[in-house]
Amino acid sequence: MHMPPRPSRPRLALLIGIGVWPIITALLYLIRPISAGWPIWLTTLVLTPAMVLLMVWGLLPAIHRYFGRFLMRNGR
Repeated sequence: MHMPPRPSRPRLALLIGIGVWPIITALLYLIRPISAGWPIWLTTLVLTPAMVLLMVWGLLPAIHRYFGRFLMRNGR
């Protein structure tokens, strides 16, 4: 049985890291005015669902759509 090709993990990690930074930064700026006195665990509790939704339905599909060929290239 032939296994379908898998994306390069280092390349995928690089692209996710590049994509996550501006998203988490923007979310922190948006939530900062209302969360200024909150403990860090509460801020992350509120921030995490938004981050997960944006990654699952936004960032990850966009990475695969726009960088799919780059991800699937064989490094050898």
